[in-house]
Amino acid sequence: MSYSRILKWISGIFELVLAVPIVGGAIVIGTGYSALGFMLVLHAVTLILSLRNQEAIYGSAWGILTSLLAWIPVVGWVLHLIAAILLMVSGSKRTKRYHYPPNQL
Repeated sequence: MSYSRILKWISGIFELVLAVPIVGGAIVIGTGYSALGFMLVLHAVTLILSLRNQEAIYGSAWGILTSLLAWIPVVGWVLHLIAAILLMVSGSKRTKRYHYPPNQL
């Protein structure tokens, strides 16, 4: 298992915790919204590693969007839930690496 897939699972679990309505809101507000900044950095690192490993990036990209917009109360809850689902789905998929055939002239 690659580091990017491990980080997708970790960030997916964190997003799922933040998607719990009262608990997630308490964590975000209690940390002075720095939890969203931490998640932004975590998603960015995961995105870079996914690009390097030629893996799907939709979960990390959605997570970055979530980190930027999650300060909106109800919207944040929905975005965290969607990000958690996308990250766990993309983390559970096998890596599809594209190997191109050599040029034959």
